[in-house]
Amino acid sequence: MVMYSTERLTLRAWHASDLIPFAALNQDPDVMRYFPSVLSRAQSDAMASHIQSKLADNGFGFWAVELTETREFIGFVGLNRPTFELGHQPFVEIGWRLASPHWGKGYATEAAQKALAIGFEDVELPAIYAFTTESNLPSQAVMKKLGMTPAAPFTFLHPHLAADHPLATHVLYAISKATWQADHAD
Repeated sequence: MVMYSTERLTLRAWHASDLIPFAALNQDPDVMRYFPSVLSRAQSDAMASHIQSKLADNGFGFWAVELTETREFIGFVGLNRPTFELGHQPFVEIGWRLASPHWGKGYATEAAQKALAIGFEDVELPAIYAFTTESNLPSQAVMKKLGMTPAAPFTFLHPHLAADHPLATHVLYAISKATWQADHAD
C-alpha cells in the first residue's frame, strides 16, 4: 500500500474505519457550506467508494489524511480528474476536505504541498488546477499559499449546478510544473 508522509500527516489509501468519521465530516454544515448540501451516510459511503476506485484506477486521487501521531482520520487531500473540462489538458485538480476541528492548523496546505509534489514528480503533470465557489475564501487562501494563481477562465459556472444556484460561480487557479519546480529548487 502506497503511503506518503509529511511532517505531521500521512496520506494513504482509505480504510473501512474511515467511513464513520468521513460521514460525520460530510454531514457537518460548516464543512459543507460551500457545497450544495450535506451528504447522507449512503451518499458519503458512495463517495468514499468512488474515491477508492479512482485511486486504484489512476494511481493517484484523493488520499485519506490522518494525523501521523494519533492515526486519526481528518479528511482527504489529493488529485482528481474532474468530470468536466475547462479547456486544459490534462485537467487534473488538487482538492481537500478536512473536518472542522482540524482547520487553521496548516494541515490542508501541508498535505496539498505533498499532493503537488506527487503530481509533478511522480505523475509528471504539466500543471495542476484548483477550483472552488467564488465565496470560498478559505480555500482560495490555501490555493494562494500553494503558489497557485488565477487561470483562464478565472470565473466559470460549475456545470453540475444550475446557473442561478448561489454557489454556481466558481474561480479557477493553477500552478505549472515549471513554477512549482522554481519554488522548490534546492
